[in-house]
This record gives sequence, structure tokens and C-alpha cells, in this order.
Amino acid sequence: MTVHTDHPITTPPRAPSPVYGFGTLAVHAGSPHDPATGAVIESISLSTTFAQTAVGKPVGEFEYSRSSNPNRNNFETMVAALEHAKHALAFSSGSAATTVILQSLAAGSHVISVSDVYGGTHRYFTQVAQAHGVKVTFTPEIEVDIREHITDSTKLVWIETPSNPTLRLVDIRAVASQAHKHGIMVVVDNTFMSPYIQNPLDHGADIVVHSVTKYINGHSDVVMGVAAFNSDELHKRLSFLQNALGAVPSAFDSWLAHRGAKTLHLRAREATTNASAVARALEASPHVIAVNYPGIDSHPHRAIAKKQHRGGMGGGMLSFRIRGGHAAAERFCQLTKIFTLAESLGGVESLCEVPSSMTHAGIPRDQREAVGVFDDLVRISCGVEEAEDLAKDVIQALDRAVAETEGKAGNGVDGTDGVNGY
Repeated sequence: MTVHTDHPITTPPRAPSPVYGFGTLAVHAGSPHDPATGAVIESISLSTTFAQTAVGKPVGEFEYSRSSNPNRNNFETMVAALEHAKHALAFSSGSAATTVILQSLAAGSHVISVSDVYGGTHRYFTQVAQAHGVKVTFTPEIEVDIREHITDSTKLVWIETPSNPTLRLVDIRAVASQAHKHGIMVVVDNTFMSPYIQNPLDHGADIVVHSVTKYINGHSDVVMGVAAFNSDELHKRLSFLQNALGAVPSAFDSWLAHRGAKTLHLRAREATTNASAVARALEASPHVIAVNYPGIDSHPHRAIAKKQHRGGMGGGMLSFRIRGGHAAAERFCQLTKIFTLAESLGGVESLCEVPSSMTHAGIPRDQREAVGVFDDLVRISCGVEEAEDLAKDVIQALDRAVAETEGKAGNGVDGTDGVNGY
């Protein structure tokens, strides 16, 4: 459909390089020394309310911690710096960040999303957004057919790149250029890459979101989300909803996440090194049908990774299809010694899971398989252990799992439980 709009969005050019490098910003952005004590690490401000010198005149900039809090503000300042954004808003989870962005759309709005998204995002789009009067269309090849799905009601394009869990990449600028001609905003879920490896705003996106629970915090002890962007109008609209809906993180969680993010660049580099070693080991195994990892040349979108990712890095996430079907996939996850069978990702420890029965179980089987989420798919999050140890662990579990399931039926029972962890 040809859409006529008087309000096209200008796709911004790449932002100028910041004065300081990533590691310096990670350590110092949003981290002022305490003016009273000189403490180099911020205090945790647990107060829910702040004194006022007169009615409506607080002592400082804070009145009530749902509206704003020193720890949350400092964390938001740091994320904005790392994502080359003017503004950032923190939320109680990545799902809460998604909720606020979708709630900002008027009833009757239309959203175009890549098909291969986190199961919780799919659940929100299909079961919650619909009740709010927002329709979502899923497409597996968004760069190719975005124009076919645009209607007069289309307000937002939602991208995950890499996607979860098949690690498909999307050319952000190509999609943004098409969307912006029609006045449509582009949101990129950057959880898998982290701000260290990819900065979607530099490639034309309007909003970048993260499950802070993953790489930004990095230690599997905080549930949080964040959205970053440059528009003052968006900041006014989304900060209003942040306060009105109240899905905000605690001061302590904000402090922990800020603390964790100071080593993001170190952890992301090590995780990439480890995932690369594991991917190469998997590719060499006769027990593996296919490996999905954007850091190796066999990935179909390797050219996009070289263009969009820092140094062409692949990140710490990968997935692979194991011979022997669902039974072998499940057994593999039980036989690893270093990798823990668990949902989530991006922590210092390595994890493995079977998406069809865990993180993506709430997505109908035909829809899952249409984008490559088969019952034999295993997803891996590489932590910061030794690369050689991780590669050896994967191979020993792979060999044993396939040997134990040889000759047995390849397909397990499709999961029917709801989606939980990312």
C-alpha cells in the first residue's frame, strides 16, 4: 500500500565519535564523586521521598523515587553515553521497557516486527498489545518486504538483531531508511549485542532497548530494562509513562546494574572470544546440523555483522541444531559440566537451553519452525570462563548426547508452557 504522510522522519547520519572511548565512558559516565565525602563510588539512595524547603520546592532535584532517584538517574546517564543517546530511561525489566514503548502508541496503531523475536516480546505483541488495540504483523525478511506490510496505521517497526534464538541479522539502516520515508519509528532490541558491540542509533534507529538483566548488568543478579533515544519529544512521552505506569527499578538494582556495566567492554570481548571458539568446535563436529553465529564466515549475514558490529564481533550468543532431535538437545544440556542448563543470558557464567521447550515454548510450533526454531535447536550463552574449557565441555556433551539418543525418535513433545526468561 502506498502511504502518504506529511511527517517523514529524517534518518540521522552516524553520530560523531565521543570524546572518550567506550571503556572510559563505562567507568566514569554517570559516576560523579560524592561532593561531601569524596567517595569515588556512589552511595545507594534508598529513600523513597525527599525533603522540601517549601511547598513544591524540594531541596534538590528529587521528590519521590518512583519519579526519579539518584541511582537510577546515574545509571540512565551512563547507558545514554554508551548508546550515543541523549536520553535513557530505566525500567523494572526488559518487558516493562517493551510495554511502555507499545503503550505510547494510540489504539488502532499497527506495528511491523521481525518474526524471530524473544518469546516474551511475541507474547506481549500477540496477547497484550492486541487488547490495547495495537495490531502486530510479523515478517521473516523485514528488509525485503517491509513496504508490503506498511499501512496508513503503521507507527512502529520492531527489530531484534541478532534475533533470538537463531542469530539472524537485520540491516538497521536499510530498514530505518524505508520506515522513515513513511514517518514510522524504528525500535531495535540490542540485548544480544550490548552497547559495546552495536549501537543501533548510529545506524538510524529511533529507540534502542535492552534487557539490562543480560550483558549490561552481566552478573545474573538484577532484573531490569532500559530504552535509549535522542528525541526530546520521545523523552517527554516515555518518561511520563515511566512514572505513570510505575514499572521502575529499585535504587539498589540501579546501583548494581551501574556497577556491573563498568566492566561491560571486558566481558563482551571475552564472551566473543569464547563464543568464537565454541562455534568453531561445533562446526567441526559431525553431530551438528548447523551453527548460527554471526562471528564466523559461514553466517549468511556475516557482511552485516562486519558493517554493524564493533570490529565485526559476533558477541557471546550462538545456537546450533544437534543430530538426534529434541531428545539429543535436551540430553546435551544435561551433560555439560561448565554450561548451566538455565534460561537468560549475558552473565559471567555460561548457560545453555532448548528454546522450543523453554524461552520460546509459548510460540506456536509452526511459527517457531518457520523461522528456524526447531526442537533440536540448542541456544548457548558463553560467559567469561576459559575458551578451551568451554569448547571441550561442548564437545564432550555433544558426543555423549548423540551417542545416547542414536536410533531414537528425533522429535520431542512441543512445549506448551508460557514464556519466562529471555
